[in-house]
Amino acid sequence: MKPLLILCLACLAVLPAQAARRVGEAEVRAGANGVPCFTISQREEGRGGTPDFGSITVTASGDKLPLWRMAMPRDRTFPVAFSMCIPYGGRIPALPQTPAAVLKEGELYTVVIDARPGKSPARPLRYQTRFCLARQPAGLKVHHVGAERRAGRDQYGCLPGRD
Repeated sequence: MKPLLILCLACLAVLPAQAARRVGEAEVRAGANGVPCFTISQREEGRGGTPDFGSITVTASGDKLPLWRMAMPRDRTFPVAFSMCIPYGGRIPALPQTPAAVLKEGELYTVVIDARPGKSPARPLRYQTRFCLARQPAGLKVHHVGAERRAGRDQYGCLPGRD
């Protein structure tokens, strides 16, 4: 009876570790005409390869309603490599997407790239980061907001999120 109990407890201890995948690191940079564009970080690509694209969602940090969302049909996908960048508002009319809301200076936004399950259970199914548009002498600039950001406005004038 004791070996069976130990086996059951060992199985329970392993289940949550297998069910919980880590969230990967997305990256935001300036695309054409200064519009934000999104991809996975170079470190993520080196760690687990290129994930297959499922969808991308941009929200105001802390909000649930998307400012913009684009998804791939179930029967199609493409690998998201660090060298590529998916522009905010999309430019691929054939893909299902919502109209893109206007992004405002100083607001904090969150982007989530959902990936399709691959062969590696260690590869994240979600990549995420935060960003804002900051006023610079040459106009608005896309600013990747890292985890080091403190409460209140940061050096780029980004407002604190509601998360």
